Amino acid sequence: MKIVLAPDSYKGTLTAVQVCETMERGIREELPDAEFDWIPMADGGEGTLDVIVNAADGQFVEISAAGPFGKPIRAHIGHIRQGEESWAVIESARFFGLPMLAPAERNPLHTTSRGLGDAIRSALDLGFRKMVIGLGGSSTNDGGMGMLAALGARFADGNGEELFGFGRDLAAVEQADLSKLDARLAECTLIAASDVTNPLLGAQGATRIYGPQKGADPETVEQLEQAMARYANMVENASGVRCAESPGAGAAGGLGFALLTLGARIQPGTEAIARLCRLADRIKRADCVVTGEGSSDAQTLYGKLPIQVAKFAAEAGKPVFLLSGSLGDNWPALLPYFSACLSTVTRPAKLEECLNQAEQNLYAAARNLGCLLARSLAGFGP
Repeated sequence: MKIVLAPDSYKGTLTAVQVCETMERGIREELPDAEFDWIPMADGGEGTLDVIVNAADGQFVEISAAGPFGKPIRAHIGHIRQGEESWAVIESARFFGLPMLAPAERNPLHTTSRGLGDAIRSALDLGFRKMVIGLGGSSTNDGGMGMLAALGARFADGNGEELFGFGRDLAAVEQADLSKLDARLAECTLIAASDVTNPLLGAQGATRIYGPQKGADPETVEQLEQAMARYANMVENASGVRCAESPGAGAAGGLGFALLTLGARIQPGTEAIARLCRLADRIKRADCVVTGEGSSDAQTLYGKLPIQVAKFAAEAGKPVFLLSGSLGDNWPALLPYFSACLSTVTRPAKLEECLNQAEQNLYAAARNLGCLLARSLAGFGP
């Protein structure tokens, strides 16, 4: 039996590569002769850089850029080749990802996307004019102001004082000037890889949907929403590009909006990575597929990685199993897309305990799945 393993990372515990290793170890306990094809996946968030660079046999390049609080950090971008073209790969979460902040530090008023602008500028300096930019997992909600400022835009308050581009600066901005944006951007092809389709504003927008998980209390959410609307109007007037309502504009706290202003194309992260990894072709050559993520629920249906993998498997006529850290609200809605939906958590436990035992729990669940597959090969005999 040939099994494709195509999971996302289990956020905060296991990378996608570690998930593949643990899945194989558990399944092989019951199917020792099985052949495995690892395809670690990502959707634009944490792990995207590693997945793309490894899949394309690329290289990592160290750069300096602003971190989540604006102070310089060392991080990496990627360099891959696609045919005759050189592409830079940039993962936003490397510069201001939510896991970079302790829970007590999380407050989108005090974080900035400026590091992404620094990374894009570094890629331009290195000669890249084609870039893939992963947007998931950010700690920011600044509408991309920080990124745009790092690329030459100028934002100022009522006294004419230049703003750095923190979330709190959205409420202070009175002037937006994009005329000094780096001229090299006009030569670029920018692909923004994102797993969300939210607009910038409103009930389904960046702030109201994702602000709370980044540390915004209800009062801060409303403050940021009103400020974001003013800021978006200024940026649209300055750029002549109306994109606040475009799908994906709300990605990464409004980074999608800022990138659309620069002429970027937003593409589902899973699609971009699946193409680079030749996922469809490799599934066709397998007998079954196993995917998973940290937590699966009804929201998984809205374009998250496991459902995308399931669609590729369905097109190839292959059974696909979901093996996730937990199954949340309304998870039975996923059953039409999978041969089975399995959770690694088998008993009541505190979240901290589940996170600490993620590898052991995944191994046990994978062995359970291996037993199911072995019995199916044997016609479910004893």
